[in-house]
Amino acid sequence: MNGFKNFILRGNLVDLAVAVIIGTAFGAVVTAFTAWLTSKIPSLKDTFKGVELGDFGFFLNALLSFLILAAVVYFFVVVPYTKVRDRYFPPAPPGTPEDIKILQEIRDLLAAQQGKPTSGLTDQ
Repeated sequence: MNGFKNFILRGNLVDLAVAVIIGTAFGAVVTAFTAWLTSKIPSLKDTFKGVELGDFGFFLNALLSFLILAAVVYFFVVVPYTKVRDRYFPPAPPGTPEDIKILQEIRDLLAAQQGKPTSGLTDQ
C-alpha cells in the first residue's frame, strides 16, 4: 500500500494527469460555458463598440475558456494535491546540506594542518 501511495503522489504522474484533463474533456466543458457566457453579454455577442468581433470574439472566447479552466484545475487539482503531498512527504527541514557540511569539515581540517585559525573563515 505504501508503494502505491508513493506512485500516486509522484509529481510527474499528477502533472501528466493535469495535462490530460486540460487537453481533453475539461476543455470542451469550459469552452461551452464561455460560449454561453459571452452570448449573454450583448456587447460581446456581435459587436464591440461598433466593430464586429469576428476573430476577436473567437480569441476572447478562447481566452476566457483558458482562464476559467486554469482556475478550476488549480483550485480543484493542484491545491489539494499539494496539501496531500506535503502531508505525506513533508519538505526537508531547512539547514546545511550534508555535502556542504563535509566540505566545511575538509576546509577546517586543511586550515588546522596549515596552522591557520578557523575562526576567520565563514560558513557559506
